[in-house]
Amino acid sequence: MNIPIEAARQFYAEELQYLAHLKSRAVFTAFATVPRERFVGPGPWLVLGSGEFRMTEDADPRHVYHNVLIALDEAKGINNGQPSMWARFLDQLDVRANDHVLHLGCGTGYYTAILAELVGAGGKIVAVEIVAGVAERARIALAPWLQVSVVQGNGAQGPFEPVDVIVVSAGATHPLPAWLAALRQDGKLLFPMTPDAGLGAMVYLMRRREDNFAAQLMYGVQFISFSGARNPEVSKQLAAALNRDEGATVKSMRCDVHDKEETCWLHGDRWCFSTREPFSAGYAK
Repeated sequence: MNIPIEAARQFYAEELQYLAHLKSRAVFTAFATVPRERFVGPGPWLVLGSGEFRMTEDADPRHVYHNVLIALDEAKGINNGQPSMWARFLDQLDVRANDHVLHLGCGTGYYTAILAELVGAGGKIVAVEIVAGVAERARIALAPWLQVSVVQGNGAQGPFEPVDVIVVSAGATHPLPAWLAALRQDGKLLFPMTPDAGLGAMVYLMRRREDNFAAQLMYGVQFISFSGARNPEVSKQLAAALNRDEGATVKSMRCDVHDKEETCWLHGDRWCFSTREPFSAGYAK
């Protein structure tokens, strides 16, 4: 028996709530509201489930309301990412009504629309996509969300306006200065930090003061590479660090000038993931 598309979205959101252990009612409602079929092109769709891609049997939009990755450009490895993964991370990110958000590597805009539902009409989202044709698709698909502006460009380059939240949807080997410079006090950055081969970690940062962030690494993600946000040498160091402990000991990210020391989990240029506790505002070294 066919069910209304609205009911399919509701069942989909309920499944994501279960799989991702959602705490936020706003995240649940966003996934139950945004029409995913608007962002994934006409069906049938090539979907990834149970470890392999397969084509849906027809173009019924109900097929997109499952916890599956959907290929947007199989040859280039561009996909609409797995919903339960993004639901989990957006739930933790705690995007709030009226927040200003920068979404880098927005693709065709599905998760931008989810973010738009979270910030509401009083919020603002700038969505950046490097591929011109994909950016145009996002601009058309996101037209109903008036709080969203789509920019075709390289999200590795700034400057950007100050924002409360940055979400990055492609893999970087390290955080970029332009991203950190755009974050307000207590601003949050979510980005996948990935080596050139193997699994990486989703990084959650919160600015505690100008040169110090609370940090958490959540291991086990794979993403297409972020153009302009990768360094081969850092990739090797990142792979070795993840191999040690999968990032479980990381507690902060330091941007102060210091020599590499025992607490430096991954020491870079103007950034360092550290096992030290983060400084809170006003805390003296």
